[in-house]
Amino acid sequence: MIVVATIGIVAAIAAPGLLRARMSGNEAVAISSLRAINSGQAAFSRSCAAGGYAATLDDLAKPPTGSSRGFVTGELGTNGAAKSGYLVTLAPDGAPGTTAMSGVATCNSASAPLASSYFARADPLAPGGTGLRFFATDTRGGIFYDGATIANPITVTTVVE
Repeated sequence: MIVVATIGIVAAIAAPGLLRARMSGNEAVAISSLRAINSGQAAFSRSCAAGGYAATLDDLAKPPTGSSRGFVTGELGTNGAAKSGYLVTLAPDGAPGTTAMSGVATCNSASAPLASSYFARADPLAPGGTGLRFFATDTRGGIFYDGATIANPITVTTVVE
């Protein structure tokens, strides 16, 4: 009986630490996903889209003609991708001056019109359960975070270091 009680006490003490560790890991994956989007968008813009940016993850994941690999991995291949407890999305930037580049042809036959600037975010699927922080990035390349959903365009100033 004493052994069972001791195990129960140890488990009660360890559970919150394990939950925090899991959330920390999920947050690291969210940051990594946004970095992958930044890298993919830079390569897409430079080599495939005449300076424009993909408006959806679906278009960023499409491989260019003659290749079998897109600009981001398959896990990020759909807008609204759920990855390690976070929902990852991509959209045109809502900042003033962002324009649609509908006349630009891409090397991967993107279905949505390109944009002159992009916005991506990663929100926890269950705030407080799968992650505590909300993350976003845009054409500037920085990863921003806040305790609540980050609006498009980004107005928060806290950057992941």
